[in-house]
Amino acid sequence: MPGTCVIGLQWGDEAKGKLVDLLTPGVEVVVRYQGGANAGHTVVTGKDVYKLHHIPSGILHEGVMNIVSTGVVINPKTILEEIDGLQDRGVPVEDRLMISDRAHVVFPWHVAEDRVLNARLVGGESIGTTLRGIGPCYRDKVGRSLAIRLGDMLRDDFSDRVHQVVAAKRQILEGIGDLEPGELDADQIVEQYSDHARRLQGFISDSTAYLLDAVEQDRRILYEGAQGSLLDIDHGTYPFVTSSNSSGVGIPAGAGVPPRWINKVLGVIKSYSTRVGGGPFPTEQDNARGEQIRELGKEYGTTTGRPRRCGWLDAVAVRYAVRLGGVNALSLMLLDVLSQLPEIKICVAYELDGERIDYFPSHAEDLRSVTPVYETFEGWQQDVTGARSMEDLPAGAHDYLARVTELVGCPVEVVSVGPDREQTIFVSGNPLAVSS
Repeated sequence: MPGTCVIGLQWGDEAKGKLVDLLTPGVEVVVRYQGGANAGHTVVTGKDVYKLHHIPSGILHEGVMNIVSTGVVINPKTILEEIDGLQDRGVPVEDRLMISDRAHVVFPWHVAEDRVLNARLVGGESIGTTLRGIGPCYRDKVGRSLAIRLGDMLRDDFSDRVHQVVAAKRQILEGIGDLEPGELDADQIVEQYSDHARRLQGFISDSTAYLLDAVEQDRRILYEGAQGSLLDIDHGTYPFVTSSNSSGVGIPAGAGVPPRWINKVLGVIKSYSTRVGGGPFPTEQDNARGEQIRELGKEYGTTTGRPRRCGWLDAVAVRYAVRLGGVNALSLMLLDVLSQLPEIKICVAYELDGERIDYFPSHAEDLRSVTPVYETFEGWQQDVTGARSMEDLPAGAHDYLARVTELVGCPVEVVSVGPDREQTIFVSGNPLAVSS
């Protein structure tokens, strides 16, 4: 049985959580493999809305193991709040959740560093951090000497380790001059995080060994990406990116599963584009049309509540992400938002320094300098939220989907026409099937 990955192909917020929830009944394991509490995945089931940050979007389904794997950075307080919230709503998390003992832990000093260091602007522009300590935690992970993993919190030398790290971090932050009085108290941190470790202990395990056994046993696994491919630390719009490999290339490292076990990659896009924070955004509509898209799509961050920047679909960027991730098929979300517009555009190329180009520039300043080349479609202005098959969609929507497929070189297999599970069209049967 193939392993399938769901990844975002834009700047995040593509409604990946809905798709993972829909696909979970066809699998046995769901894996979050990168990112941290900066992710915000929303699952809507009738009148119930679940907002998840660490925990995989398959958690609502009985008989499915949900793994927070090695590549994720964990804020223990946040994940405990998620666990408590789910249990309060009758979801038996204890039977469905595993957290990697190798996952790195976000501590108060990471949040302080995020505020002090990353809040400083890049060329006068914010890089878009959520100020939750994610980037500094990944920085310590790579730096190694000041990093603490989840399994370390269960060891006898945890208190000594925290005191060592706090001493080093205080030197750094006091040198900058922005550390609040009493902000990093090692004894308080040890007490608080030891309690977190005690409560999380039953969920902590070696997820790498579990997943390697699972693939060899031919179990059905779904990998859930966070953020989006254009925010990838190596391949995105650097430095306006996240701190992990949020494209398909991050799956083997973050989950610990060799690439040969990933048989299908399902890329998720909105029918338009959004991004949060600074950075280049060629198709942004900083005008009444962009505001209309924002309000129709309720484009406010799940994690931060920040209004998202909105614009037209950028097929050049999506095609780049499709190639980067080895994407087999597309899931196009929020088609219902476009259905209310009188005119719709797709960016099909860029102009850079007077030359038409069809590639995604590697440097953020070049991308900032491009002028999008658009194709314009007449809007169908017909309510599609009740559509349950392709035959229910108007001709204009079919034309739009066909052109997206042609431009990005990848077929659309799923179309979402609303936030609920039921508001989904599977174009050609089971999207978990492997494309030939």
